[in-house]
Amino acid sequence: MGRFVIRRLLGVVVLMFIVSAATFAVFFLGPKFVGADVARNFCGRVCNEQSLVEVKAKLGLDKPIYDQYGAYVKGIFVGRTFGSGETARDCPVPCLGYSFKTDLPVWNQMTDRLPVTFSLAIGAGLIWLVSGVAVGILSALRRGTLFDRAAMSVALAGVSLPVYFTGLVALSVFSYKFKWFVNVHYSGFTDNPAEWAKNLVLPWICLAFLYAATYARLTRANMLETMGEDYIRTARAKGLPEKVVIRKHGFRAALTPIVTIFGLDLGGLLGGAILTESVFGFPGVGKLAVDAIGQQDLPVILGVTLFAGFFIVMANLIVDVLYAYVDPRVRYS
Repeated sequence: MGRFVIRRLLGVVVLMFIVSAATFAVFFLGPKFVGADVARNFCGRVCNEQSLVEVKAKLGLDKPIYDQYGAYVKGIFVGRTFGSGETARDCPVPCLGYSFKTDLPVWNQMTDRLPVTFSLAIGAGLIWLVSGVAVGILSALRRGTLFDRAAMSVALAGVSLPVYFTGLVALSVFSYKFKWFVNVHYSGFTDNPAEWAKNLVLPWICLAFLYAATYARLTRANMLETMGEDYIRTARAKGLPEKVVIRKHGFRAALTPIVTIFGLDLGGLLGGAILTESVFGFPGVGKLAVDAIGQQDLPVILGVTLFAGFFIVMANLIVDVLYAYVDPRVRYS
């Protein structure tokens, strides 16, 4: 197991290098192919040639693309200094550059918004995992019953309806009409835990509804397939109680693909729940990315992209390690 983890960590380093290089090239090399100038986004509305030259020198945009990328990677690990002389600005580790529009460090902007995205992702993740798996197991064990058909119909609706639709409907009904959740906004956990949870109920449910539907359908299909295996019939023939057969033999084997997609889904959400944050106006990492795209703020877009990529890659690593604990048939050398 130790050697496997080391190999996977080395793979994470290589993959993050490829992701960062490709993303950097898209955002800073790509505009040159269409005649755009990245420095003008930072230069401002009143921008003459002298100001443009100064901005390029300050940001290192006057250097070859490989030098720019090298300086960017170096800044992540050891920090970076922008400009020289009296106008020099230090960017501490991990340095992801400065925003073109706000002139603030990208890392600081993301860390300020991380609590919002973490609160949204973790809460919704727990809801959709528990509810989706539970409904899927019950549907598989009661195949063909009214509960099974009703649950799968609701799951089909959940898969079909996007978050920006269910979110707006939830706000219209439960916030504006019935006044159950008035003025939904993000409130810090340390400020008021009760207010924090109350304002997150609707976003949690809307986001979890989409994912729980997928998990219910997948769990049902896996359980039906697993419960028909030979070793399940053997366990029953030995006289084991049905609860033990379902819990120790059926459920654990059917859980492996659930672990896979849960790690990927949660990793993606931690990188920014873009639609949910936009619908409910939550100032998270996803909302930061949307605003940066609208303003063509390339350093922020690049930072959020790398941030999301890191969470997804790490989620893959954690899922691979968990396989051996979820399914005893999986062994690593």
